[in-house]
Amino acid sequence: MKKFKTVESIAALIDRKNIDTDAIIPKQYLKAVTREGFGDNLFDDWRYLEPGNLGDDHSLRKKNPDFFLYNPKYNGARILIAGDNFGCGSSREHAVWALMDYGFDVVISTSFADIFYNNCFKNGLLPIVLKKKEIQELINIVNTNKYLIKINLVDQTVLCNNLKIKFEIDARRKEVLIEGIDDISETLKLSKKIKDYENKKALKTPWMFNG
Repeated sequence: MKKFKTVESIAALIDRKNIDTDAIIPKQYLKAVTREGFGDNLFDDWRYLEPGNLGDDHSLRKKNPDFFLYNPKYNGARILIAGDNFGCGSSREHAVWALMDYGFDVVISTSFADIFYNNCFKNGLLPIVLKKKEIQELINIVNTNKYLIKINLVDQTVLCNNLKIKFEIDARRKEVLIEGIDDISETLKLSKKIKDYENKKALKTPWMFNG
């Protein structure tokens, strides 16, 4: 997992509440066996005018010209600003994979579904919770002047022109993103302690380690 400290980018805006994980990545794409390629199907049902399936050549599908990410002003956006209760619905880590594979590093909302929120930190995506008023101030500046937004995880700030917003984040989750470690990497950091424990356990109960 890559280390996360700062991101500076334009922001893509989607003015919808209660965007669920099936909208982020529909169920037919969950059969894929790797984490790559989900970006092509991010918001699939809104992105195309006809249904798709795993293995389709998506370049041949009819695109929805009104889909927000087809707006040229959002090209290269690494920050997504969405409505309330983002990532609700069924539990699927693929939703986070799809957002990251498309190119997003940060999602900003007033609230996130718990499971989606937890999955973000397990994969290196930063979910930022801001007040509705703060998000509206941010949107007003971005829409009017097209300023870049700078996210500083170390300082826990969102900067845009003269606007500076502090955001809250659990200290351990912040550390995980900054260090770029997932659950397995975090366990491996304790490998010496685990080995020492196993050695002591083997001396006390050798029959458990025979064979």
